Amino acid sequence: MQETPDQTPRPPTGPEIADWVRQRIRTGRFVPGQRLVEVDIIRQTGASRSKVREALKRLEGEGLVEIEEFRGASVRSSTLDEVRQIYRARMALEGMAMHDFTANASPAIIERLQALQTQLDACVEDRAPDRFGRLNNEWHRLIVDGSGNKVIADHLQRLNVPIHRLLFESFYDDARLNIANADHRAMLALIVAGDAEGAERAMRKHIGDGFETLVRIESEFYN
Repeated sequence: MQETPDQTPRPPTGPEIADWVRQRIRTGRFVPGQRLVEVDIIRQTGASRSKVREALKRLEGEGLVEIEEFRGASVRSSTLDEVRQIYRARMALEGMAMHDFTANASPAIIERLQALQTQLDACVEDRAPDRFGRLNNEWHRLIVDGSGNKVIADHLQRLNVPIHRLLFESFYDDARLNIANADHRAMLALIVAGDAEGAERAMRKHIGDGFETLVRIESEFYN
């Protein structure tokens, strides 16, 4: 995955293997119920067996993987009710993070957020849902980190939404891409204006709308 100065590839770490598996779950390459065979992961990544097991245990703690005795690891299936609970928790936690971020944001961190927003705008123009998704995660992470509330950050780290229920491209079609980006632009305007309460309300609504979008996609996908 990474190379040392003499160009000899070094074995990936446990967190790197976890990222590798996590990304494949979120993009639908590993689907709910699919077994995650250690030997296959070792062959594809060059990791040691101990690092693969470390990664799978990490993902089990995040709720993305389940490990059963004698059966090994598999991608965890999630009910819609579980997803609803995760989104409700995110609404509260990210709403509070947005309030604190807006109340305390320095010009430098607002500038970083504006730079991310410019890249998100470009994704809409280019119709690039995968890139938008990665930048969207960065945008939200910057809000949480910039809030200065480590308790919120730690809780949100464990609230991985099982977006593997649907292919990522389904979540961000052209219309949804525009709506999500319009939400980000509106929240940025509230941050710049220093309206902490308004920004918190906007964040809560943004996340709630995200859940409603998931419900609609599920209906379209399965009916």
